[in-house]
Amino acid sequence: MENSNSAVIKKRYNRIAPFFNKMDRMVKSKWRERLLNHVSGDVLEVGVGTGANLSYYPKEVNLTAIDFSPKMLSYGKEHAARLKKPVTFYEMDAEKMTFSDNSFDYVVTTCVFCSVPDPVRGLKEIHRVLKPEGKLLMLEHMRSENRLLGLLMDIVNPVVVKILGANINRRTLENLEQAGFNIAYEKRLMGSIMRELHVKK
Repeated sequence: MENSNSAVIKKRYNRIAPFFNKMDRMVKSKWRERLLNHVSGDVLEVGVGTGANLSYYPKEVNLTAIDFSPKMLSYGKEHAARLKKPVTFYEMDAEKMTFSDNSFDYVVTTCVFCSVPDPVRGLKEIHRVLKPEGKLLMLEHMRSENRLLGLLMDIVNPVVVKILGANINRRTLENLEQAGFNIAYEKRLMGSIMRELHVKK
């Protein structure tokens, strides 16, 4: 049974799917390339969206991609077909993945945990499906550590959520810790708001 928050957010992402590629350009190509060019083995992308990351994966990876928006997935599948990229797609909720424990060498997310209704639950699911020596690679925006900017983000967040279904004030580092992860590498890309994270169990 899908919870009401997930249903509302899915509806919003289905609505904005045709415009999402333009929004995705806010994440720079060089950031995606640096994040993905060394992944190998069995790789899961959570929240693949319209497939903006697909061209940056090495050819030899065994890539699985999920999204809870069927319209987003349809654009992702079209993009994979244009690239002639073999990808296994599933419509799936990040909070309730059907994969077995210890399935993937890498899990990748880019600007996903702003929209997962229960981010800690979603991160615990990623923790479960990662192999013991696996890594979670993330490009994520989060609440600013600047006191005034962080407060402003808190104030405007309800409006952003209503329009896009995305939270701009998530405390992702704290959420990772609650989910049992350890941050192995962190690079700030846009102050303290946008970061590249390499995370281990």
